[in-house]
Amino acid sequence: MFYLLIGLAVMLVTAVLFAWMLPRGGKKHRFVDTELESYVAVAFCSAVALSLTMILSGTLELLGSP
Repeated sequence: MFYLLIGLAVMLVTAVLFAWMLPRGGKKHRFVDTELESYVAVAFCSAVALSLTMILSGTLELLGSP
């Protein structure tokens, strides 16, 4: 249950940060066209993978418990 809740929290934080970094009003985010752009993309992919893994682990733990 703990992994499921933490995985959902990580997914929520990732979604909020991703929405915050989307372009608005024709302006790009400050990380676009910098050397940090690829690191930000890797961080988002890693956060999604981590959260999905934790959600799956928590779900399997709940299903396996008597």
